[in-house]
Amino acid sequence: MDALFEAYRAELINKIEAKHEEDGVIKTGIPTLSFYYSKSTTEFATVIYEPSLCLVLQGSKAVILGEDNYSYDPSRYLLASIHMPSRVRIMEASDQKPYISLKLTFTMEDIFEVMKEIDTKPRVTSPTSPELGLCFGDMSVSIIDPLSRLVRLLDTPNNIKFMAPMIIKEILFHVMTDKGGDFLRKYLMDGSIVQQIVKVITKIKQDFAENLNMKELAKSYGMSESSLYHNFKKVTMLSPLQFQKTLRLEEARRMLLTQDLEATEIAFAVGYESPSQFSREYARMFGLPPKAYAKVAQDDPEGVA
Repeated sequence: MDALFEAYRAELINKIEAKHEEDGVIKTGIPTLSFYYSKSTTEFATVIYEPSLCLVLQGSKAVILGEDNYSYDPSRYLLASIHMPSRVRIMEASDQKPYISLKLTFTMEDIFEVMKEIDTKPRVTSPTSPELGLCFGDMSVSIIDPLSRLVRLLDTPNNIKFMAPMIIKEILFHVMTDKGGDFLRKYLMDGSIVQQIVKVITKIKQDFAENLNMKELAKSYGMSESSLYHNFKKVTMLSPLQFQKTLRLEEARRMLLTQDLEATEIAFAVGYESPSQFSREYARMFGLPPKAYAKVAQDDPEGVA
């Protein structure tokens, strides 16, 4: 990386460190912008990426998708086009050099607005086959420059409402004219299988607590059951039922840590009919059954981070 890129990166690290109070997520005055700070490495944990641009500014992270392992550091960015369950681990972090990352979320409508202005001439497109819903690209000054300006806005809150949307649009413009552009366009091609799978993902996410009828789901989106299963797995690395289960368990974990509810109440709230099945699947995903997990979280919050 060149000197200018490193100067922007150092500026971002300093600004985030100034806002740091404790390890974990740091929310900001820009709703779609957040940071993450950790002085220690972690074990693999399940997360659900949402449509977003993610940068590691210091340290490194490992990502497991299905059977495949990836890693990224300040030289690369991660682009997620859908809600994508993954397993992640912070690989490099210390008191002297904490892990610091930045996430900017967006909607596909945001991307479509930028794409309309970039693609002034119709593109000749061929039928698009589904591919993994995450993409890695190389970091550059053209991306980190507007990101730095976006973070600087946090020092002048009165300017955020007017300036932030324009800077975010600029960031998405540079992503769309980079490797991420062709990747994201596949999710916006009208009538494509990829777009249909995105709609299915949105439907499952909205109604994750409801029973999933694969036959009806496939029919409502104009696919056979086998086509839905095959293409869904290409994009998310999970079957529709596995994807739904991951969403249920992540929501259960959130409720367990933030609400004073019994495990049985949570099980029913997220769509389980059997509390014992919920307990088994929770332990399989998070290492402990719900009650034990909640106790560890209460006694040692970092023990379940």
